Amino acid sequence: MQQQQQQHRMFKAALLALIFLLAAVSTTEAGKKEKPEKKAKKSDCGEWQWSVCVPTSGDCGLGTREGTRTGAECKQTTKTQKCKIPCNWKKQFGAECKYQFQAWGECDLNTALKTRTGNLKRALHNADCQKTVTISKPCGKLTKPKPQGKFHFLKVA
Repeated sequence: MQQQQQQHRMFKAALLALIFLLAAVSTTEAGKKEKPEKKAKKSDCGEWQWSVCVPTSGDCGLGTREGTRTGAECKQTTKTQKCKIPCNWKKQFGAECKYQFQAWGECDLNTALKTRTGNLKRALHNADCQKTVTISKPCGKLTKPKPQGKFHFLKVA
């Protein structure tokens, strides 16, 4: 019986604490003033158009890009932005385009090349990238298949 009374008191205390907490939250929210919505600025400025990232030194790493936009009443029509070209990206398809490549295909015996296709994974700063690219490389050392069924034994003297 005593245990039930103790549980009943704990329940009342928890309920009372919850009521106070809800009252405190509603009081703070009621005290906040609603901010008037800012008027949308009407501007005849166009969207920023960005050039490719030009590395400060070498063909990758930190660099800058130039941005331009048009508009008669624009306060700023050109600006420079810092950028970075990752050094581990393939430069063959543009330094701002990264591709996910499939496995190398079988060697084409006519051309002695093997190829694989890559799908665009990521483009930095809205770069103009091809959706898919194909690359080729030499097959390497071609080995002729060994004839089967014939055994050659060496005689050791």
